[in-house]
Order: sequence, then structure tokens, then C-alpha cells
Amino acid sequence: MKRRNFLRSSVGAGLGAGALLSFGRYEKVLAGKPLPGRSTYDLVAIMGGEPAAMFDMGIQAMGGMGSFVTKGQKVLVKPNIGWDVIPDRGANTNPALVKRIIEHCLRAGAKEVYVFDNTCDNWIKCYKNSGIEQAVKDAGGKMVPGNSESYYQEVTIPNGKKLTKTKVHELVINSDVFINVPVLKHHSSARMTGALKNMMGVVWDRAYWHSNDLNQCIADYALYPKKPSLNVTDAYNVMMRNGPRGVSKEDLSNMKTLMISTDWVAIDAASAKFLGKEPASIEHIAVAAAMGLGKMDLATMNIHRMKM
Repeated sequence: MKRRNFLRSSVGAGLGAGALLSFGRYEKVLAGKPLPGRSTYDLVAIMGGEPAAMFDMGIQAMGGMGSFVTKGQKVLVKPNIGWDVIPDRGANTNPALVKRIIEHCLRAGAKEVYVFDNTCDNWIKCYKNSGIEQAVKDAGGKMVPGNSESYYQEVTIPNGKKLTKTKVHELVINSDVFINVPVLKHHSSARMTGALKNMMGVVWDRAYWHSNDLNQCIADYALYPKKPSLNVTDAYNVMMRNGPRGVSKEDLSNMKTLMISTDWVAIDAASAKFLGKEPASIEHIAVAAAMGLGKMDLATMNIHRMKM
């Protein structure tokens, strides 16, 4: 889909007067209430730059990485590395974004920064061909396997409706700071891959999720107490169809956008708009919001928009 056509077809909640910067036709996608000065933002959205530069700008607006990472901490950065495809196919998180996040963490004083995913394709090929393994090494981080059940520990999901327990990678349990870095894309079963669904890459027994109400399980997992400190959604090349793996570059829309939030329901609600969908039409977003796990109504959010 051409970006101009996507923008024409996107329907928003009405513009918030007094927005700090205009996103042009993206204004409807990222509509929000007027922002008071020096506000705490529900969502920071950056458009028009390269992934690393957009993250630099966005994390500064969030108070800098030092607001989330302090000296001596162990940090987990969890991108989507599920597929054995090259970066420009948009199936995995952009490696340049992953690299820059690690660099910010180390600059903020992190002792160690780890990266892993429980991949769908062969993990060695996914790590290499996604470009993420090299990016992590170049940044000074450490790639960790996620391909063996021995890395996972069973945890309880308090008050889960369908998902009451699951096996979670030990790095999620043992890290001091957890940064969730999904790539935004269409998904054939859940309709969208974003911050909430990216957690299917931190568990071992996801086959259970698929056979026991996938969307409810995605929302249930968000009840697990060890939540991401920060969510960073890569919407640079957005897969509009044929997700989660994609077929070709024709599936992509080059939106050059990045979103950052501490609220994974809010960031997924905004992400749905970029796919041309209402947040409530994505079942796991609606269920998570109804469970009180975050905000879904963009019109009530403080959204800081920046354009490069």
C-alpha cells in the first residue's frame, strides 16, 4: 500500500488542539488531548527519520534512558527476531534501532544488556540474517539463545482467564530492566503484532496460546508482574498484509515512524491506527484495556508528536 493511500484511508479520533508538532495527515492517527507544559507523556511518536535518530529524539522526550536504566543494572532488550529474512523485509525489528537502544542502555550505566527471542524459524539463521546479532555485538550487548526449554521457568499468571501459568525465559525473570521492542505488522491470527503480542517470544509453550483463545492469552500474559519498563515500537517499514512473515517488499508501507511508551496497551492502540484499524477491533488490545492493563482511548492520552 502506498503511504499516501494509507493516510487517506486512516480514520482518527479528532485532532487535539494545541499539539506540539504536526504530523500532517498522521495527525488523525495520533490524535490526543491538548498537552500541558512539561507533561508526562502517555506516548511519544516520532516520524520522518532513520530508526536510530528517531530513538535518540524520542528517548530524550521520555526523560532519557537514565530514567529507566541505572548504573550496574542487567537489562533485557526483546526485539522481534522470529523470522529468517533480511532487514528490509520488515518481518523483524530494525537492527539499527536495536543497536541504538543498547548503546543508550550502556551509556546510562547498564552492567550488561542481553537480547534474545524464541524464534519461529531456525534461531541461528534468524539471529544472523535479521542483522540483529551483528548489531548487538557492535553495540556491546550479548545475544542469548531462546531455543531450549531449559532456559525457561514456569511462572503463575495471577487472575489469568485462559493463561494461568506459562514458561518464561530466565532473562525476563532475572533482568532488572526489560525493554520491549516489537516491529509493527499484520498478523494472520491476532490481526496485529505489537507490544503485547511480542511477549509470545519470551515464552516456551506458545502452542498452548494458539489453541486456547490466542487473544485472551496475549492479554492474560500482561497480568504477569514482570512487565516491560519501556515499549519501543518499530513502525519504520510496516507490513500491511501477509504477516507475520510477509511475502515480499510489496507487503510493506514505509512509514518512517517510531513510538515509545511505558503503556503497552496505549502503544498498541496507536499502532492499530497505523494499520488502518480501530484499536477496539484488535481483540487482545480491547481485552487488555477492559482488564485495566493500560489505556486504549487515544483521545484521552497525552501524545507528544515530533517530526524530523
